[in-house]
Amino acid sequence: MSFTPPHVFEQPAPAFDLSQVETPAFVVDLGLLQKNLEKLARVQEASGASILLALKGFSMFAAFPLVRQFLRGCCASGIHEALLAHEEFGREVHVYAPAFKEAEMREIIPIADHISFNSPAQWRKFRPMLDAARAAGKRAPSPGIRVNPEHSEVEVSLYDPCSPGCRLGTRADALENESLDGLEGLHFHALCEQDSDVLERTLAAVERRFPRLLEKVKWVNMGGGHHITRNDYDVERLVRVVRCFKERWGKEVYLEPGEAVALNTGWLIATVMDIVPTDIPTAILDTSATAHMPDTLEMPYRPHILGSDEPGKLAHTFRLGGLTCLAGDVIGEYSFPAPLEPGQKLVFTDMAHYTMVKTTTFNGVPHPDIVLHDPAAGLRLVRRFGYEDFKRRLS
Repeated sequence: MSFTPPHVFEQPAPAFDLSQVETPAFVVDLGLLQKNLEKLARVQEASGASILLALKGFSMFAAFPLVRQFLRGCCASGIHEALLAHEEFGREVHVYAPAFKEAEMREIIPIADHISFNSPAQWRKFRPMLDAARAAGKRAPSPGIRVNPEHSEVEVSLYDPCSPGCRLGTRADALENESLDGLEGLHFHALCEQDSDVLERTLAAVERRFPRLLEKVKWVNMGGGHHITRNDYDVERLVRVVRCFKERWGKEVYLEPGEAVALNTGWLIATVMDIVPTDIPTAILDTSATAHMPDTLEMPYRPHILGSDEPGKLAHTFRLGGLTCLAGDVIGEYSFPAPLEPGQKLVFTDMAHYTMVKTTTFNGVPHPDIVLHDPAAGLRLVRRFGYEDFKRRLS
């Protein structure tokens, strides 16, 4: 069973002429994005926390000139995201990965402000490189370690970083006999599309399990999964939780909600190409679940389409299928007030985050265009992908 989160119905219809968009296309609205950023900036001011853009959720660097007006920097999940943050964002760069290669570390040390190691072994391995950079009078990031709070409230196990046996972060018992000397930060990430009450309970688990580490460090990164820009998110609780934590421990606090930055700011616009007379009529679109919106299969997640409803609710129900040869490349079943016709455009909402960063060219299916909509200036094609983009991924 797939589900549609209630927040996806919060996004308005596009304020531009759909006929001006060649499909498939991801379109991000700068006006909606700025609205989110203004809310995040107010949270920064009220809580005293620094909010970072998590590139794993939203890496559309064409929008970085707007984002960096409001947020303090980026968090990267590896070397390439770190380089993108350094080259295109130009503010703080925070890096975490389950493991690093030495060649990657040589590139990361000169550009990162913080680096979180996944295990004591990784910290021991790379500490000499950080120490050597400092001894030579060069830039070196503030080192921290990611911990596993062992507090799980994420319903989908695929996205649960605190599930039993999870490789992400070090558990408290594994730190008992480890020297914490030199570590300056504690990093945890345990949320997924959740409210601030979950953060409050998770933070209590962190304080209960890692008091020795908390006493030593200078900063605490509370990770992502905070749905701050959702209409029903309890911002007052978040502010209170962060402020009270800072008062108790006197630490610098970071949040990295990549999804909240781009929540309800973009659409994926697709065109009906054909209608296949199956048990439920199947509309073949010029997009793909597996190639362009894989969360529809992984979560599973049912994206909302403007003007549609649950199957059977409106007069005409269709199954929506993608362009690839994968039999399961099916977006879902939807009902519409009138029959779908070839050439008709469909608008999927909340398609800015965890879409462009996860797309593939499976089957050689063309990647959607990337488009920006500026309420003052209209539509701007940022990138169009072609055969050469597909070919360069191969050998």
